[in-house]
Amino acid sequence: MLQEIIEPGWIDAFEQVLRRCALQKGDTVAILAETQSRPVLPLLARLAAQRLGAQVFMLTLPSVVGRAGPPARSTGASDAIQQIKPVVHALAASTLVVDCTVEGLMHAPELPAILKGGARVVYISNEHPEALVRLMPDDATEARVKDHIKRLRAARAMTVTSPAGTELRISLDGAVAGGNWGFTTRPGTLTHWPGGIALAFPAAGSVNGRLVLAPGDVNLTFKRYIESSITLTIENDYVTTIDGAGLDAQLMRSYIEAWGDGGGDGPPLAPPAPSGGSDTRAAASVGARGREAYAVSHVGYGLCDAARWDSMALYDKRDFNGTELRAFAGNFLYSTGANEVAGRYTLGHFDLPMRHCTVMLDGATVVDNGRVVD
Repeated sequence: MLQEIIEPGWIDAFEQVLRRCALQKGDTVAILAETQSRPVLPLLARLAAQRLGAQVFMLTLPSVVGRAGPPARSTGASDAIQQIKPVVHALAASTLVVDCTVEGLMHAPELPAILKGGARVVYISNEHPEALVRLMPDDATEARVKDHIKRLRAARAMTVTSPAGTELRISLDGAVAGGNWGFTTRPGTLTHWPGGIALAFPAAGSVNGRLVLAPGDVNLTFKRYIESSITLTIENDYVTTIDGAGLDAQLMRSYIEAWGDGGGDGPPLAPPAPSGGSDTRAAASVGARGREAYAVSHVGYGLCDAARWDSMALYDKRDFNGTELRAFAGNFLYSTGANEVAGRYTLGHFDLPMRHCTVMLDGATVVDNGRVVD
């Protein structure tokens, strides 16, 4: 079921999500898309919003193409708006913005102004609708995520271990913690669908230890399951060595070096929204700005029981954006790249969901060998 022909059940799903976002008859809904957006998503959003009696308008902006440097993926920072003031004003004045851009507005530089205007934003992840329907928001996930956000905000330290050899120490002093469950009802907030994750952006100098990516873990930037182990040594936030003999380690080193060589780092992004052999390369050898691709972006763990680790094997890459693998219950998510809390900006980014990890907050276990402890 991979044809993108409108199905009634898909409209029903979009309508349910908009209802959960407290959309009322007469509210103004802006549907934001770009020329490279998946066409079925803004169409489904429009049909659902019209069913609910909202006043709907659509903005389709030109996608930015031909940017110099390596391909940028999984950034969460759409550059489609290009600081066009009338666009920002129109979105900020809306009741609800349905974000159907490819990367989403989560870290887009225009987001603070849009939220300040009172709009609430729901990013529809660039997935095939079949995946979205499987991952509908529910009350249980909302309650679970809210509980774990409270735990993160109250904690001072996170430790992560795994049978593969991960031993990671993360200070949460000064971190910004949050999460989402797939919908929002409060003006001036952003969420994304699918949801089901709690995470933190650590302050500078907060992360140290060893991260071991084992077979079956995921490099979501490449949309690829890890097949050969990779060991990352992390010192004061920065990956200082990438050890591993297989293709997975070679690909990681190659891509991250492209940013370290000055590969087109972009402007500052928005702050987090209120919701066998080895080859060793040193992060310190790259330029000061390019070096940020080696640093920690955020850490967190998935809380969505409906999300599946094995789902990526069943989709072509163009049909799959990977939000499901960020959210599957019990994964530990380590990400490199931009971290506005630590004052670091880059479009070089890795999202790395890992299985079989144990996550502790101030000594209390919240994920036990890949299983959420509620």
